[in-house]
Amino acid sequence: MGINWKVRIKNPLFWAQVAVAILSPVLVGLGLQWDQMNTWPALGEALWRAVQNPVIVVSVVGSLWTCITDPTTAGLGDSKEALTYTAPKRD
Repeated sequence: MGINWKVRIKNPLFWAQVAVAILSPVLVGLGLQWDQMNTWPALGEALWRAVQNPVIVVSVVGSLWTCITDPTTAGLGDSKEALTYTAPKRD
């Protein structure tokens, strides 16, 4: 599975997708609202409760899978062209 991790970690959009992929299933699975995550302890407690729930864990893994895979290429890795990038491509 050839993925150009060096470029992905430089892309802020990738990190936004990862954050949403983790937080959305946690909030929905626990029946919480964004405004309830107003302190670090509240967020930590929610994440701890989520790790103990297999349905939420599977949902987070599935969401992260969609952040990592490139639907425009066959298979799981990046295209040969994308593997040559040193920074996110700008068109």
